[in-house]
Amino acid sequence: MKWLSIIGIGEDGLQGLSAIARSIIAQAEVIMGGDRHLAMLPSDDQRQKIPWTSPFSASVAEIISRRGQQICILASGDPMFYGVGVTLTRHIPISEITIIPAPSAFSLACARLGWSLTEVETVSLCGRPANLLQAYIYPQAKLLILSADKETPQIVAEILKNRGYGQSKMIVLERLGGIHERIIANTATAWSETEIADLNTIAVECVADIGVTALPRLPGLPDHAFHHDGQLTKREVRAITLSTLAPLPGELLWDVGAGCGSISIEWMRTHPRCRAIAIEQNSSRLQYIADNAAALGTPHLEIIAGKSPPALQNLPTPDAIFIGGGVTAARLFDICWSALPPGGRLVANVVTIEGEQTLFQWYEKVGGSFTRIAIQRAEPIGKFLGWRAMAPVTQWIAIK
Repeated sequence: MKWLSIIGIGEDGLQGLSAIARSIIAQAEVIMGGDRHLAMLPSDDQRQKIPWTSPFSASVAEIISRRGQQICILASGDPMFYGVGVTLTRHIPISEITIIPAPSAFSLACARLGWSLTEVETVSLCGRPANLLQAYIYPQAKLLILSADKETPQIVAEILKNRGYGQSKMIVLERLGGIHERIIANTATAWSETEIADLNTIAVECVADIGVTALPRLPGLPDHAFHHDGQLTKREVRAITLSTLAPLPGELLWDVGAGCGSISIEWMRTHPRCRAIAIEQNSSRLQYIADNAAALGTPHLEIIAGKSPPALQNLPTPDAIFIGGGVTAARLFDICWSALPPGGRLVANVVTIEGEQTLFQWYEKVGGSFTRIAIQRAEPIGKFLGWRAMAPVTQWIAIK
């Protein structure tokens, strides 16, 4: 029996709903939603109405405690597009839920702008760090951003200006689908509008300033993209290491001895659903990791302060582990190897003979393969250019 319904509703209110959606609302015993949604119901409706609470987890618990009652939730637009439906289906089987979507804010924005929804980048900043946006900015990108409130457009404008994309065109679309719909446009640099409705969506056409270097999503960002103290996996080695780690959407990486966080950050940049935990004991490097994660669009990177292997206790099961420092620490490899599920990847880079000895001992236990990475960069020698070798890196990969 489907006791829970989630009905997407637009700015046009009840009259914009289908007959089926209106019928479901009419049969509900309890109606839940935001204050704005509950206000759309007739004033003489006597049924119990429950607004969302903060934290939202309390509302989820309330819904689950009422299992068996006919509950209808009113939600903005498409409940499964950054909406409440996504959260609730993590706790309640879909077999118990009826979901009827309305057009999402993104669909409505594309209809107004003539954009193809399949050719834009979509991101929600509702309850999420604004620095998530950093990973989506590149020349000629078209972005659609769900705002947290009326302050979000100014925050987005500042991020664009600071990244060297001040000439990007910003279009704020208010109250889409209703009689009070309004569209405001300007460049990020000139943005000054403050009288904006809390319910707004931002469209951005990204234009890079002259001389700005774009940051690709493929691994191997320039070394200068990271704040660091020298503890950095260099660009060429980083690109090879990420290709060996082979991230897939939704996978979790442990970055052990994370340094400035370059490996875990680039892992997360490959796909918005990739997750990573950076483990580092040096306090100044922990700040580098946090700064780099924010600047490069991965603010959800989990950072753990501590020495490995003790800091690895009780962490969620990883799909891959990278060991970039401290490979000779007692029992580090034992703990990492036992934490991996079947098919999990373990990649370790070393530059010392002692480190190579540790890797070879593990190679004798579990197999795997070795690669020697030797990079030379051209640097000035007096008036001429000559080759300067970086320390060779020995890389071992083993799949459990």
